[in-house]
Amino acid sequence: MNPSSAPAEHAGSTALLTDMYELTMLRAALAGGAAHRRCAFEVFARRLPDGRRYGIVGGTGRLLDALAHFRFGDAELEPLRGVLDTRTLEWLEGFRFSGDIDGYQEGELYFPGSPILSVRGTFAECVVLETLVLSILNHDSAIASAAARMAHAAGPRTLIEMGSRRTHEQAAVAAARAAYVGGFDATSNLEAVRRHGIPGAGTSAHAFTLLHTTGDGPDESAAFRAQVAALGTGTTLLVDTYDITEGVRRAVAVAGTGLGAVRIDSGDLGEMARQVRTQLDGLGATGTKIVVSGDLDEYGIAALRAEPVDAYGVGTSLVTGAGAPTAGMVYKLVEVDGVPVAKRSTDKPSRGGAKRAVRAVRPTGTIVEEVVYRAGAGFSDPDGLDAAGALAGPGLHAEQLLRPLVRGGAPAPGRGGIDGARTLVAERLTGLPWEGLRLTHGLPAVTTRFLP
Repeated sequence: MNPSSAPAEHAGSTALLTDMYELTMLRAALAGGAAHRRCAFEVFARRLPDGRRYGIVGGTGRLLDALAHFRFGDAELEPLRGVLDTRTLEWLEGFRFSGDIDGYQEGELYFPGSPILSVRGTFAECVVLETLVLSILNHDSAIASAAARMAHAAGPRTLIEMGSRRTHEQAAVAAARAAYVGGFDATSNLEAVRRHGIPGAGTSAHAFTLLHTTGDGPDESAAFRAQVAALGTGTTLLVDTYDITEGVRRAVAVAGTGLGAVRIDSGDLGEMARQVRTQLDGLGATGTKIVVSGDLDEYGIAALRAEPVDAYGVGTSLVTGAGAPTAGMVYKLVEVDGVPVAKRSTDKPSRGGAKRAVRAVRPTGTIVEEVVYRAGAGFSDPDGLDAAGALAGPGLHAEQLLRPLVRGGAPAPGRGGIDGARTLVAERLTGLPWEGLRLTHGLPAVTTRFLP
């Protein structure tokens, strides 16, 4: 299925995918007369998850789809009648976001302090979006970031997302989408295939092999014959239910040397892959690929880089963000009626004023730094930044990072899909300094410089 023709994600309203305090703040603001003050909110991460050198923006497309369905009908207003007054309920009933949103493209890199999303409008219409914005961006960015690390570790080898059974049923669909953006090639989740047009993958589990057991004992060959009869010789046979060496022998005996692939799901995957490759080649199945799975993460994938592995199946680690299940993004009010506002809280400060950001890039494509500056501070374009000396060093190109996403409540033209986001991830990773791609602890790969 082409992603552009995939069905919409939201069949109903997204308005109650929020926290109570968003609406109680709205009620107080309406009562106090401050609800219609013009405001700017920004999304950023104060820091990257421990051990990470970069982040990948994920979920922007899902967020824009969810925003289009953020409507309060009778079903959404009914549970609020005991909490909100008539005035607030009436305001919600007529709510349509009419503001502007700029943001980093989906698939773009981000670093600590990057103004990933800028939401501008009245306080009332911006504040009610906080939870929706953060729940989508935090989840999808965490998964996309983990997926990008795994994709880099895998190199040109195939990556299959197969974590649906390790997370919430709807989170599984979102995770499959974010993983595809981050560089995975396929998913086992059929709803993600239907909804987002991602390539699907999957053949059989150990249960199918065990099914072919009679009073005379296990019959692995019968299982393989049934699978090949149904799916063809290009299928992938799971060979480690009993004895891997015997499993490989039976697989080739049943399917022939044209067998598509074998999968190993247990044991020392590197050692097993070497043994299986030698055995397959000895049997004449030189074109049969080897797929490995079983609690893999980016470190496990990297450790198998020198082994004869053709594809990886990744589940639990991926859908839980490989140890960082949230990106740690926050949604903060930074401007009221043109006046900068900021938190002073210990360990949780914010920088006041609506911002823009550019990235300084060498002619070779290597990223030097990210520069964040106040919107309207005289740096309205990259050339202005260069002329003002805001970017250090000669010969650097400045790329504007925030793009129009919503204008006057309507989607801005030029919105890209998940294939474009996926391509952007691959392009951006080639621009990181080499040390930023290492799977080791360290500082962010690119520094963020804030102009006053």
